[in-house]
Amino acid sequence: MAWDVGIIGLGAMGSMAAWQLAQRGTSVIGFEQFGIGHDRSAVGGETRLFRTAYKEGAEYVPLLKESKHLWKQLEDQSGNKLLHLNGGLNIGPIEDEFMQNVLKSVKDFNLDHEILDYMDAKRRYPQHILGPDEIMVLDKDAGFLRPELAVVSAVKRAEQLGAEIRSHAKVESFEANDDGIVIKSDGHEYKVKQLLITAGPWIGEMLPQFKPVVNVKKIILSWFPAKNVEDYQPSRFPIFTRRSSGHRLFGAPTVEGSMVKVGVSTPGDVVEDVNYLNRTVELSEFKESMEVVSKFFNGLYTDPVRVNAYMDAYTDDGHSMIGRVPGYPNVVVMGGFSGHGFKMAPALGKIASDILIHDSTPFDLKSLSPDRFSPSLKTEF
Repeated sequence: MAWDVGIIGLGAMGSMAAWQLAQRGTSVIGFEQFGIGHDRSAVGGETRLFRTAYKEGAEYVPLLKESKHLWKQLEDQSGNKLLHLNGGLNIGPIEDEFMQNVLKSVKDFNLDHEILDYMDAKRRYPQHILGPDEIMVLDKDAGFLRPELAVVSAVKRAEQLGAEIRSHAKVESFEANDDGIVIKSDGHEYKVKQLLITAGPWIGEMLPQFKPVVNVKKIILSWFPAKNVEDYQPSRFPIFTRRSSGHRLFGAPTVEGSMVKVGVSTPGDVVEDVNYLNRTVELSEFKESMEVVSKFFNGLYTDPVRVNAYMDAYTDDGHSMIGRVPGYPNVVVMGGFSGHGFKMAPALGKIASDILIHDSTPFDLKSLSPDRFSPSLKTEF
C-alpha cells in the first residue's frame, strides 16, 4: 500500500501536520520512535506559552492568529481543553529592543492590549519586582497551552480521520525513487508519495546535510514553590516574558496548585548525541533560574522543587526552516524552531499540508526557507 504522505516524528509539528492532512482527506502514515506525547525532546513540562504580541518579530503575528483559531478547533474536535487565555505580560525597559518589538506587534496588528507604567504594573501585579524604568505590556490574547495533551489530541484526532500511526517505531532510513519514497522502520518497508520530516532534535540524523546549520541544545525548566499559591493562580498571574538586567526569563502560573514555572531563555550546552541526552541537572545549570526568582519575584521560595531537562533544535539565526529539501523534491522539512515553535504548531502543520498538497501556501515563508543558510540548500515555494 502507498500512502500520500509519511511523517517522521509526531511531536509538536508532526502531530499537527498529521491532523491537518487527515482532515483534508489525505492518506497519512506517521512514525514516532517514542510514545505519543513523550517528553524526550521539546514537548514536555506541563505548559507552553502562547503569545500574540511577539518579541521575536511582528512577522509571526499572522501565524499566531491562525494558530489561536486552530487551537480552538482542535479543542472542539478532541473535547480537551488545551489553550488557557489568562493574559500575558511582556516586561522590560520601554527602550529595549524586546519591548519595541512587542509594541510594534501591538500597533501593526491592532492587538488587544494594555500598557502599564511602573506604578500601575506594581499595583496590579505585585508578584513581580520591577525597576523604575520598566513597564508591562499586557497581551490579552495570550496564555498557556498544555503541550503533552495537545500532541496526544492531534494524533488521536488524525487517527479518527483515517491516519495510521506507528508509535515506538524508529525510522532507520528512507530512500527516494521514481515511484515515491520507501521508509524503513523496525524491519518493515512503507511506501509513500511524499515525506514530511518533523524529527525535532533528530533532524540531523534524518537529513545529515542540515547538521551544520542546526544545533541541538539542552533545555532546563524549573518549578518553584509559592508562599501563597493563590497569588500564582492563572486568574491572578498571567504568563510572562521579561528582559531585565541582562536576564531573559519567562514563566507560567501554577497548573497543579503548588508550584510555579520560571525559567531563563538561554539554552544550555550542545547535545552531542541526541540519543543520549544527559537528563541529570547540575546546580550550575539552574543557578540563574534561582537568581532571577530571588531578584524579580515576591512570594516564591528560591529553591526549586522540580527541575527537568529537555532538548530542542536551534538554528544560527533563531528562526525555523520550512520547505522542500534540496535534492529531494518529494521531501518537506520543518525544524529548528529554536525554542519558540510550539505555540504556532497548528498553523505550521496547516502550512506543511498546504505545501504537500498544493505546493504553495498563502503565508509568506521566504524568511524561513532553508536556503538562507547556504547556497547548497536551495529551495523555493
